[in-house]
Amino acid sequence: MDVSAFSDDNFDVKDWINKTFKSAEAQENKDAFVSSLVMKLQLYVQQVNGALEETSQSVLSGLPRVLRDTQVLQQEALLLREKMVAVKQEIAKVEKDTGLSMVNLERIDRIKTDLQTAKQGLHEADNWTVLANDVEEVFESGDVEKIANKLSSMQKSLTMLANVLDYEDKKLQLEGLKNRLEAMASPRLVQAFTASSLDQSKMYVNIFTKMDRLPQLLKYYHNCLKVSLGQEWRKTIEEQLEQEDTIICWLRIYYDTLLSTWLNQVKWCNQVFPNSSIETLIDVYADLLRSLSPSFIECIESALKQQASDTHLATLITLKENVSEFSMNLNGAIENSSQGKALDQSSLLLLAQAVYAPYVPYISKYSVYESAKLNHEIETLDCIYDDLSDTINALSLSISRAIDNANSANRRCKLFTAGCGYPGLLKALNTYFNQYLETYKIGIRQLERKKNKQEDWNLFQMCLTLLQSIGELMGNIEQFEKVLVTDIVDTNNKLQNTNSLFTRYKEFLLDAAGRRELDNLLASFQNQDKTILDSTTQSIHKLCSDLHNTTYEVIFAPIFAQLLLVQKAPAWSSEANRMANLSSDLPDYSFAPQEYITQVGQYLMTLPQHLEPFLLRDNPSLTQALRAADPQYAQGSSESGFTDILLGIVAKGTCTMFQDQTLGIRELNSSACKQLATDIDYLGNILEELGLSLTEQLQQMSTLLRLSPEDYQSGSLGCNARVVAAIRQMRNITSSG
Repeated sequence: MDVSAFSDDNFDVKDWINKTFKSAEAQENKDAFVSSLVMKLQLYVQQVNGALEETSQSVLSGLPRVLRDTQVLQQEALLLREKMVAVKQEIAKVEKDTGLSMVNLERIDRIKTDLQTAKQGLHEADNWTVLANDVEEVFESGDVEKIANKLSSMQKSLTMLANVLDYEDKKLQLEGLKNRLEAMASPRLVQAFTASSLDQSKMYVNIFTKMDRLPQLLKYYHNCLKVSLGQEWRKTIEEQLEQEDTIICWLRIYYDTLLSTWLNQVKWCNQVFPNSSIETLIDVYADLLRSLSPSFIECIESALKQQASDTHLATLITLKENVSEFSMNLNGAIENSSQGKALDQSSLLLLAQAVYAPYVPYISKYSVYESAKLNHEIETLDCIYDDLSDTINALSLSISRAIDNANSANRRCKLFTAGCGYPGLLKALNTYFNQYLETYKIGIRQLERKKNKQEDWNLFQMCLTLLQSIGELMGNIEQFEKVLVTDIVDTNNKLQNTNSLFTRYKEFLLDAAGRRELDNLLASFQNQDKTILDSTTQSIHKLCSDLHNTTYEVIFAPIFAQLLLVQKAPAWSSEANRMANLSSDLPDYSFAPQEYITQVGQYLMTLPQHLEPFLLRDNPSLTQALRAADPQYAQGSSESGFTDILLGIVAKGTCTMFQDQTLGIRELNSSACKQLATDIDYLGNILEELGLSLTEQLQQMSTLLRLSPEDYQSGSLGCNARVVAAIRQMRNITSSG
């Protein structure tokens, strides 16, 4: 029977009984099971009682012994306390009695130490004298190792003589001896470094370390490696000149040489002077690249002078790609060589600047090289022909190539300047697009030469086709500009967030002025109204306006020709004045409009059917060009409204010219006044049919022409003063005012 449950702190009688009675034995005969369970519990109770009684007896019998042991421990603790007090008193007495003796012992020990120091100093002084006397003999032997050991011993002796009176003289003497040894060892040291002799180089490192002149030895190594790599550069140039290779080949070969030399020298240096090998090589390469003769810049400049200007940029881009690859490989080699060791960032910065330094002046003149390339691209477009329709067609087909050239320029800017030259690219692009727009100006001039005084709807169609091409160009340039802005922002973010020191192009490729220019460009993006191709945008708007004026003149030419006949109309000719008395009393409806105005009216009525085929088509490019040409088109929501707008412009021009021509008539009799008013009313009726109206001043002229001389003063109130005065003069009405 398991009675462990009774020892549980949370023992529950009911749960235990219920659990016990769930067994199969209890279910068979509950009475017998209960009787058996009660008997077992009673036996367990008896056993527990017996165990408790035995334990109690054992405890009671052991208490006297525990009490005796406790008393003994208490007595021993008291005795220990008394002994500790006695010892403390004895220690205090000894300190008091021996204090003076200890002071004397300390003084004697100091005297002993001073005597030993003096003895050592005398020994070292004697040793210095011996070494100084023997050193000349050792120098005569020419054994640099023995000389170095002798000087090392003298250095140790000099350390012990720091407080003697002639210490400075001895120090100068030792430095002179070191200089003699360095001068003696330097030719063989240079030879060892040049030949990459490992054993000899290690020996000289040990010698210079003993002399405390390891930095001088590193300078010898610096100069040896620099001279060797400089000779390799001149050798590379000579070999490539014999093979008539380009500077691209020279630099690629030399960059490979620098990388392979780095890998070899790192292994060698780690064995010779492992604690400073990487830093030394970084300094050597930075110094070498800054002092090569001839310099990279001189070689590049010489190569460019032998090439056409439009090929300069391609050569520079290839060179820049080579140097970028070299810098990336060199950076990887440095990181592998350092094996996680922190390097001096200032030295790395100087090396990176030296790598990219030859390209800084060309980056600053990037806009010049890009302009030369784009100018060559414009010359290959070939858009101008003797036949006007061929010119317009060629201009339309050239748009895609023109935008492709701009996109290529954007890619070249990224490749050559890593995005640092975007200010220069914008200058070149504005120049390029403005030069390209000059071809459109030539097309417009060809259109103007084709103008005549007759209806020419074929010429009108050419005008709209060219205007559509300009609109298409405008849309493409706007889309290109959005891409360009995105590229500028993304590239600048990459320049700002670069992790590698060798990719901090903004710092390496730009001078101070270039960095300010790039920062100003990025700051200009805050102005939402400004476009980065502002000059080009203004030129396109001007071009649209000029072409729209030409288109208007083509449409207006027949009207212009008829309105020039206003002052020569028969109604106010000299013959008409003689016949004035015969018709002065005729009613207004007896007058019919004259031929010049009926010709104008008939032409105006036919305009919609000629305009709508061109303006009702879904043509976003034409829409964009028209809106750029005249603000009035911006009010139309679609092409369907552009016909009315153009009609309105023509109608306004007709009214203005008609008014100017009529005001040039010298004299009008009463019959002529009625005739002119009839002509004006006829034009008003035509415009009304087109959904338009006369200008206010023409309406006033019609009213003033019908007023009698007596009512003229009162009837002209509220009318335009210039019109009132002109009509009065033509009618010979005297002013009552």
